[in-house]
Amino acid sequence: MEGTIVEALPNAMFRVQLDNGFKVLAHVSGKMRKNFIRLVPGDRVVVELTIYDLTRGRIVYRKKIDAKGEEEILDDEE
Repeated sequence: MEGTIVEALPNAMFRVQLDNGFKVLAHVSGKMRKNFIRLVPGDRVVVELTIYDLTRGRIVYRKKIDAKGEEEILDDEE
């Protein structure tokens, strides 16, 4: 699912507003943390949700924004 970071919380947690209107509490995935990917409110992200708790998720990708402020379209994305 895709969404926008609304609020940065302690311990690498973020409140994310999903495109369908729901807000979830999400943490940064290990690879993003290892590679020092910085996230700030307003960033577009891809979030994985668990079927056990739909209010929590894992941020696995930050969308790239071009100079015009628009999302870049990558060939491997659908």
